[in-house]
Amino acid sequence: MVYFIEFLFRWAHVLFGMTWVGLLYYFNFIQGEYFKEAEASAKADALKKLAPRALWWFRWGAMMTFATGVYLFISLGAAVNQYITVAALMGTIMFFNVWLIIWPHQKVVCGLKPGDAAVSGAKALLASRTNTLFSGPMLFGMLASKHGGFGAGGGIESVSFSDFGFLLVLLMILVLEANAILGKLRQLATVSGVVHMSIALTAVMYLVLHFL
Repeated sequence: MVYFIEFLFRWAHVLFGMTWVGLLYYFNFIQGEYFKEAEASAKADALKKLAPRALWWFRWGAMMTFATGVYLFISLGAAVNQYITVAALMGTIMFFNVWLIIWPHQKVVCGLKPGDAAVSGAKALLASRTNTLFSGPMLFGMLASKHGGFGAGGGIESVSFSDFGFLLVLLMILVLEANAILGKLRQLATVSGVVHMSIALTAVMYLVLHFL
């Protein structure tokens, strides 16, 4: 029975995660690019009728992904390793970015509460692009936690805060999140930029965790 319950949580975690990250990609790759070209009336209508609906599913997808993820992380017990720890940290940061940065500022952008829409839009975009940046390495860490050995002879490190590579990856994540709160878009300003940066961050994370 315990295994079946854990399976249900894993199924729900993936299902809710698909909803959350799918909408994250929609906002960054489709809606944002459309808004750059849309006529003012079309953009205003979308902000009033479309975006709030999408944001509802987006933020509650994030909430349920996080909730099921917490249960699964706790259930791992002694099986927690560096990959899943890094993935869980990224997922947690992404969750808080949604609820504490993106959603509050998007309410201003959508006209649901007063404020400077231009300023709020810029802050929401930076946090959203950071979540997109984290999505690739987060998923890699989730999968590598079970399959990171890549065959015979490959091991997966258990969590050790004396491990330089592990600490370096944690520091990288925190620096990138600090930029999401206080910094600028820089290479994340374009769709191609954030995609390339996410792939690069995934590669760097793997190399550092695996070889340092």
